[in-house]
Amino acid sequence: MTDAASPIASPLPLAPKAEGRQRKPDWIRVKAPTSVGFSETRKLMRSLNLATVCEEAACPNIGECWTKKHATVMILGDTCTRACAFCNVKTGMPRAVDPLEPEHVATAAAELGLEHIVITSVDRDDLPDGGAKQFVRVIEALRRNTPSTTIEILTPDFRNKPEASVEAIVAARPDVYNHNLETVPRLYPTIRPGARYYASLRLLESVKRHDPTIFTKSGLMTGLGEQRLEVHQVMDDMRSADVDFLTMGQYLQPTPRHAKVEEFVTPQAFAAYAAIARAKGFLLVAASPLTRSSYHAGDDFAKMKAAREAKLAAGR
Repeated sequence: MTDAASPIASPLPLAPKAEGRQRKPDWIRVKAPTSVGFSETRKLMRSLNLATVCEEAACPNIGECWTKKHATVMILGDTCTRACAFCNVKTGMPRAVDPLEPEHVATAAAELGLEHIVITSVDRDDLPDGGAKQFVRVIEALRRNTPSTTIEILTPDFRNKPEASVEAIVAARPDVYNHNLETVPRLYPTIRPGARYYASLRLLESVKRHDPTIFTKSGLMTGLGEQRLEVHQVMDDMRSADVDFLTMGQYLQPTPRHAKVEEFVTPQAFAAYAAIARAKGFLLVAASPLTRSSYHAGDDFAKMKAAREAKLAAGR
């Protein structure tokens, strides 16, 4: 691992730092959502009492995704027990787990006609299993009600209880298991203080240990002050954990009380990162300013399956 005190190579080309109020560069500006599809998706989520990370985390792609009736459901409520410096989800004492939530998620998947669904959650450090049982119930409800829908989950780190929680979820057989490392180890104390880098890495390793056939996925944010060689080292760590799919996107400050954007990373720099990641052996890489964990997840799942099949056919 690159030591934070050791010399680090200069980063890839970056946009100039904004002075005063940060102005987004042209390449990450998006239009406000106004489509009929967007309104219908929001209405359905409200009617089923479901939260979405699209809204809670203020995702810039919400207009595009909801217009296509693609939404990432956030289970276990809308209140997180942690307060990460990058995240816009509200923090506090969550409500009791909703026993109807799994069936509501399955109903939403059916009504939206989803071929692929992404399920994430808030951190629930208040629960003995961190909320793993609810992930299992949601997967089971989807298999019963929409058996053709492929399932991708994006879980928290299940702090202090990862092994049993991961084992239970893997046994329910999601198609993709995603857990984001988010940033480089040096920045964890300020950006992700409630988590531990190597604990998250071990979680990803344990998924493959329990079931090597499940695709694993992890994501990084850029623009928080990370250096190029630190990012390369995280890529190497992910590959050591046999992570199949890397996503990389630009961090955007949701409110003034959150961590500042240190740099706006250019599309050219993202392309360079993607080329390096592919050379390191990931089955799939998605890297652009607007890339998010679940952005184009269904299309990417199909590409990842095809990449694995091609690799197996080539005998590698």
